[in-house]
Amino acid sequence: MKQNVVNRFEASDDVRTFPLGRFEVLHVGELTIGRATYEPGWRWSEHVGRALGQTSCPVEHVGMVVSGRNLVTMDDGTSFEMGPGDVFAISPGHDSEVVGDEPYVSLHFVGASSYANTDD
Repeated sequence: MKQNVVNRFEASDDVRTFPLGRFEVLHVGELTIGRATYEPGWRWSEHVGRALGQTSCPVEHVGMVVSGRNLVTMDDGTSFEMGPGDVFAISPGHDSEVVGDEPYVSLHFVGASSYANTDD
């Protein structure tokens, strides 16, 4: 029998914290969803990658920007900026950083289970 599920990030199944940010994880049915919240000055390679011993993010992301701005730089040097309402698909092999003085918040529908997970 199918079951209806209502959940909130305030009651996350897992919260991964790191300097200037956090990543909250919810399991909804068979889907794992993440909410990233990064403060101004946050950069993946410095605040997440350094602790994992990695220089670029190895995770694929598909999601949507809720607020703030983020600059993504791929390992080949190409870059793009994302803002509120943008829906994104980002391949593994990238760095990212908050742009401006507003916190950046995004929802992740692919990649949430393994992102910034020190248990892997």
